[in-house]
Amino acid sequence: MKTLFRWILRLGCVGLIILLSLWFLKVKSDRSFYTAYDSDAPLNARTLSQHTQEELRSQEVIFEGVDGMPVPLISFYPVKQANTPLPCVIFLHGIGQSKSFLEIIAPYFTKHGYAIVCFDQYTRGERRLAAGTNPISKGLAIRRRAALTVMETRRLVDYLQSNAEISSERIYLVGASFGAMMGTIVAAQEPRVSATALIYGGGGWSHFGDSKIIREELGNWTSKAVTGAAFLMAPADPLLFAGKLTSRPLLIQNGTRDSIIPQAAAEALIETAGKQAEVIWYDSDHVGLDKKHVKVVLNDVLSWLDRVDR
Repeated sequence: MKTLFRWILRLGCVGLIILLSLWFLKVKSDRSFYTAYDSDAPLNARTLSQHTQEELRSQEVIFEGVDGMPVPLISFYPVKQANTPLPCVIFLHGIGQSKSFLEIIAPYFTKHGYAIVCFDQYTRGERRLAAGTNPISKGLAIRRRAALTVMETRRLVDYLQSNAEISSERIYLVGASFGAMMGTIVAAQEPRVSATALIYGGGGWSHFGDSKIIREELGNWTSKAVTGAAFLMAPADPLLFAGKLTSRPLLIQNGTRDSIIPQAAAEALIETAGKQAEVIWYDSDHVGLDKKHVKVVLNDVLSWLDRVDR
């Protein structure tokens, strides 16, 4: 009996040591979450293709992000715009999108005289995970995606500032859904972004237990899954950064019937950002699910950008 008790005690001690070690590694990783960005690292950007249509020109480029990782980028430029260098919009796509989405919305921006660029975030498009990736690896990949999206956007700003066609003082950021959440962090860390529009984003991972779609997908597992996600994604919570967006123009758009971003998450982001933010609420579901509001939302973004860009 004493021998059994000793073994149980030893196993308990070993388990405690393992948990403490994992906790230490998590804390260390959180503290260095965004530190791999290096503005002095070579971009080694190269153009893969260019195509000119009647009103816009597209360009595919690849540049080196964090630790030399290749980042595929697509850009659209207005053809008939005589005034160069151009103002430029960085678009951060949503959780399930890729840079190809830019082909749909680019004409809205180029008609207003803006260049617009978008890269494939880690796990999407040309950077998607291999088929059959296990759930744990997928979860860790989303954590890595959050960090990389922030740092790679800053690398993209480095690239844009080296581009003679782009005005280095007129670089704007527009993020949608997950892109809005990571865009909050980018704008807080990157002073070269002159203005930011956050389309249907939110903050506070714990609020996502109220997401209709998440509850439908996870059922009784929702609470545990959200708690785990909040722990895993803690350094990528927009609420840690939204309060720093006080000196530059900020637009926040959200839907009152959003089935993905809970209203509490949207309100938390707005409250943390402060009174300087211009806020627009729409009687709509999530912007990607409520097709009839897409044009309205984009037109409001462009009207706001035009005022900012004067």
